[in-house]
Amino acid sequence: MSEDRTSNDANDRSWINKIALLFSSDPHSRHDLQEVLTLAADNEIIDEDVHNIMEGAMQVSDMQARDIMISRSQMVVIKAESTLEDILPQITDAAHSRYPVIGDSPDDVMGILLAKDLLPQILNPDHESFKIQDLLRSTMVVPESKRLNVLLREFRENRNHMAIVIDEYGGVAGLVTIEDVLEEIVGEIEDETDAQADRFIHKIDSHDFLVKALTPIDEFNAYFDCTFSDEEFDTVGGLVMQAFGHMPARNEVTTIDGIRFEVVNADQRKIYSLRMRPPRK
Repeated sequence: MSEDRTSNDANDRSWINKIALLFSSDPHSRHDLQEVLTLAADNEIIDEDVHNIMEGAMQVSDMQARDIMISRSQMVVIKAESTLEDILPQITDAAHSRYPVIGDSPDDVMGILLAKDLLPQILNPDHESFKIQDLLRSTMVVPESKRLNVLLREFRENRNHMAIVIDEYGGVAGLVTIEDVLEEIVGEIEDETDAQADRFIHKIDSHDFLVKALTPIDEFNAYFDCTFSDEEFDTVGGLVMQAFGHMPARNEVTTIDGIRFEVVNADQRKIYSLRMRPPRK
């Protein structure tokens, strides 16, 4: 018993001495700080969730808006000439809280429409007087190179939740939300408007689907009449990860048996959702 206690005491002194040494040196590098966090997690000073959040917070300073933005092709937008009757089904189906409103082209973003601003319009019997321009909020525009830590600060200071990302030519490259940035720090955030737990597959059109990475392979096989094996992996995310051979970033694409998978949402640790296109028959 005394030998075990002596061994434990020595181990405690070892990692404490490492932490003391790291903090006594000058200057301190990010590598030093990451090593301290890893030591603290290994010795249960902080739990794994806290460790991941702290590492995520450091990583966002190295990331740019282009790394996490929802690409232009995946944006759900509303056309300025749309009537209230046109807009409501679109908003009900997408279940977002904010939508870019465009004019003559996808590059002509006129403003941001908040779904909640439509509630008084629904109660107004005179739908003919509806003008979407009267409801638009100002658009926050950022370059693709905008650092995420700076973007998060600007979101907070300006009380914005969405920004349009533009490329070097001034065209719309995509959009990014405050939730996208926070997910890089804390991981996936789901609320009551996200797909229900039993709704793993969402049909966009006849040849385009959104698939949650946690979709069981047997359920995926049944839905799409596929024959993927579930002996090695239980979920579609595991299958796709194996196909990539590395941790993929958002918008990376791979093909498995003719089925195209594009990463829609992922962080440094896991894939959350995929855009899937089966082969045309």
